[in-house]
Amino acid sequence: MTFLLIASFPDSLIKFRGPLLQALLAKGLDVHVAAPDLSGTADIRRQLIAMGITLHEIGLKRTGTNPVADVGTMAELLRLMRRIRPDYVLGYTIKPVIYGSLAAWLAGAPNRFSLVTGLGYAFTGDASGKRGLLRKLIQRLYRFGLSRCHKVFFQNPDDEALFRQLDLLPANIPSCVVNGSGVDVADYSVTALPEKTSFLLIARLLGDKGVREYAKAAKKVGQEHPQVSFKLAGWIDDNPDAIGQHELDEWINSGTLEFLGKLADVRPAIADSNVYVLPSYREGTPRTVLEAMAMGRPVITTDAPGCRETVADADNGFLVPVQAVDELASAMIRFIEKPQLAARMGKRSRQIAEEKYDVHKVNEIMLSEMGIQ
Repeated sequence: MTFLLIASFPDSLIKFRGPLLQALLAKGLDVHVAAPDLSGTADIRRQLIAMGITLHEIGLKRTGTNPVADVGTMAELLRLMRRIRPDYVLGYTIKPVIYGSLAAWLAGAPNRFSLVTGLGYAFTGDASGKRGLLRKLIQRLYRFGLSRCHKVFFQNPDDEALFRQLDLLPANIPSCVVNGSGVDVADYSVTALPEKTSFLLIARLLGDKGVREYAKAAKKVGQEHPQVSFKLAGWIDDNPDAIGQHELDEWINSGTLEFLGKLADVRPAIADSNVYVLPSYREGTPRTVLEAMAMGRPVITTDAPGCRETVADADNGFLVPVQAVDELASAMIRFIEKPQLAARMGKRSRQIAEEKYDVHKVNEIMLSEMGIQ
């Protein structure tokens, strides 16, 4: 039996889907992956090949809006599927979901699945202008693509409800909510909290990740508590909502934020922090939050889809409204003024990670729902 996984970002194949790929291999499936830019990621190629996975590079443009190029991507996927004849197809993120589902349908793949990992740029912010037009187009494409699936996975119940409400997912297509991508709690072990209070945000540097709110809150809190550090890890993404280089430089040069850059391994940064912060506008289920929880860190995040599922307010962290700088700053100050909170709430974060977000438990559910025994 052949399984084809379609991705839009090669780094995610190991970081987010590595345990799922291992689980599929353990079931005896012949596993293939299709993704762009595989030739430029030698380390990822080596790891995937060493696992016994067959690689296929495709010309998908993750953030492009050229319809001719996207049709070409779908045709490329269709040719690939007609050649390898997969028994199972699973795409995740927007373009692999839409064009992968359509190609799998045209190729006659008997088991077609999609994983909606978040709604992204087109579903957040102002719905007018160019973003509004893009939102309408993506919704139509989702409706067309998902109608060709046998089952659709979501990473939080809000996204599932929204897709049903907007009729993006036809009533006759079943869906299943899973607890994000999960986290390997053995790889992300608990570490002692540092003596000096430090906050950390890890994200692609996008507006809807709440990076600007984090910087504003850091500036406000830092004026009252100059001994506290505020760290930011990530990179400026090729996205219409990306933070400008001039903004990042201003935060760094003013001493508001300590910039760590793009990290191959986030564990040392989490170990060097007391509290993890993600003021995102909307997520599927944020992987970095799960990693921080597994390492015993309390979390400040937003009362927004995908984020609110990870934090029980005042139990393993605090929930704040979206774009609410003052409330975000107040939550930070609570940890500064009561250092014992981080230890107590961090312990609960680890417990929740083990009980709810263990990647092996998440993958067991996905495989079962796909009929892979």
